[in-house]
Amino acid sequence: MSDGSRVLYIIVCAAGPAGSVGRLVGLAQNAGWAVQVVATPSALAFVDVGAIEEQTGRPVRSRYRKPSEPRSRRADAIIVAPATYNTINKFAQGIADTYALGLLAEASGLGIPVVVLPFVNSALADRVPFRRSLEQLRAEGIRILFGPGGSEPHAPGTGGDLVDTFPWHLALRATASGRRQTTHQER
Repeated sequence: MSDGSRVLYIIVCAAGPAGSVGRLVGLAQNAGWAVQVVATPSALAFVDVGAIEEQTGRPVRSRYRKPSEPRSRRADAIIVAPATYNTINKFAQGIADTYALGLLAEASGLGIPVVVLPFVNSALADRVPFRRSLEQLRAEGIRILFGPGGSEPHAPGTGGDLVDTFPWHLALRATASGRRQTTHQER
């Protein structure tokens, strides 16, 4: 990723659509992005790591690097997709117990635009902690693509039927707008 391209980090979580994250990688590359995929530890079981590494030319990251390992270029933008209930709630609370969450915890302070495209069932989406997390993240300027015009909650037990129709393109379109929502502190 030293070619001067804009760098997009795609943080992939352990949800059904994760196995097709290569679609988003391809869309991003076609739009001129250099892509770094970061997987939550649980997402590694969902992703064909070898195929993604071949597609991006970069290792899929899921842990902090060792001091002797090269540092990745800083992201110009981050997409979290599919974003799970767990990751969204931890992100909102500032929990950084994985490499992916550590990146997200720091991104807002660095001014890096973040787009979150959830994949959550309606039983989880109706929970007060989840709704509160979405509000908190939006208040910090994080773009959340959930509800009308974004990813819709699905009935429990039906997520597997929706894997092929996950709207990856919406996350890239929101990222391409290049704008970061202003926070309450910036208003």
